[in-house]
Amino acid sequence: MNTLYLKSFIRCKRKAWLDFKGDKSYEVWSAHKAIDKVNQYQIFSKLCNGEIYTGLKACKKGYQGVIGLKIKGKFFQNVNAEIHPQLLLRTKGISKWGPYKYLPAVYKLGHKTTKEHLFDLAFSSILLESFEESKIEKGFVISSFDKKVNVEEIYLNKKLRKKVLNVLLNLNECLEGFMPEITQDRKKCTICSWQKFCDKEAKENEYLTDIDGIGSKTASLLKINGITNTQTLASYSEKQLGKKLSKFNDQKYEKASIFVKQAQAYISGEPYFISNKNDNDDLLEKTCSGFYIFDIESNPDDKHDFLYGFLKINNLFIKKEDLIYEPILNLKNNKGESYRQIIKILFSHKEWPVLHYGETEKIAIINIAKTLNFSFEEIDSLTSRFLDLHTYIRKSWILPLKNYGLKTVSNWLGFEWEQKNASGSKALYWWIQYQITENEIFLKKIIQYNKDDCLATLQILEYLIKNQLKKN
Repeated sequence: MNTLYLKSFIRCKRKAWLDFKGDKSYEVWSAHKAIDKVNQYQIFSKLCNGEIYTGLKACKKGYQGVIGLKIKGKFFQNVNAEIHPQLLLRTKGISKWGPYKYLPAVYKLGHKTTKEHLFDLAFSSILLESFEESKIEKGFVISSFDKKVNVEEIYLNKKLRKKVLNVLLNLNECLEGFMPEITQDRKKCTICSWQKFCDKEAKENEYLTDIDGIGSKTASLLKINGITNTQTLASYSEKQLGKKLSKFNDQKYEKASIFVKQAQAYISGEPYFISNKNDNDDLLEKTCSGFYIFDIESNPDDKHDFLYGFLKINNLFIKKEDLIYEPILNLKNNKGESYRQIIKILFSHKEWPVLHYGETEKIAIINIAKTLNFSFEEIDSLTSRFLDLHTYIRKSWILPLKNYGLKTVSNWLGFEWEQKNASGSKALYWWIQYQITENEIFLKKIIQYNKDDCLATLQILEYLIKNQLKKN
């Protein structure tokens, strides 16, 4: 067992087992993992003032920071163990190398220090003590906020070490056994490299959490009431189900109806139309004389939108190859210029609506308008032009899908991104690579991806309007 399996185990028992025994051909490259490694190295390097080196030789030479070290040893009950400390930080003390020793450090994304960080440090400290022949009393959690590196000291007391020993015993038992069940909390799956593998099994076995809106708690409630799979849910009485969903209060019957219809659509593969005539008629009327589609690429951890993409559509009958796409890069040293470009585009056709998918784009424009000292009236007038197609699709249709994300919906409609397995996290990875290398190829990849996002949004609009015309 090793620290990598321990971290996976804390998140999901099945992930740890798959990391250890799974068929790697089913594992998908994770942009999140790659981004995490890049951020981790940059922050560690900053913390150590660039004095960061790899391997055992770096420990012997007493460098400030050491990475890339693997330490093997016998653990309790003769269990083989291996630690991969993210970073070893030199500090005062005595070790086999001389008048200094190393303490373990882990990188933290976000504000919360979790069990994953604590157990990683505690596990590392147990093997590290015998490896460097020195007492390890504490470790560090490293994070970065507002461009400052933060260091949190964690005291590795007996209680914490006992907890990690118990977890490691459970991990060892898990790795020696059969593959665990899919986790009930499927939200954890969104950034997992095994997601597609588990999704296929979940659909085949009719997991309730595959139904949009049903999380682990609602699934448990349904199971208590004898609804154990999507087939049972699809054939259930909406009225009877509503009585069992008291936790939703006044919305219980509405939720019951949506859950049953969503299950029916998911099983049949057929969409279910919800009468929403007024909204979609309004959508057709607003877009008939021209509109923009707007999509943003962001680094949420850095609170930085690095690309704003506009697709200009004069009318719905224009050929795709004749559409005008305009990307605006938001480099940190030219924010004012990029903001002015955005406003110039938006005000070149003041009467045009701005279509987007999700809340991000509208929030970004509000923030930009505030930065440029727009009045409340001007901001209100500007944002009233923004139409969220995610809201329109959810109000109009129950689709045979497990979620209503842009990729999921547009892929179902037959749209394909030019770049294979493209995603927002991959675009962020390309952006980080561009910042490191200044290689223009990464910018081209981001711009192509953003353009495809805009075209995917357009395809959803066409679906809404085309089907509304059929209903009229």
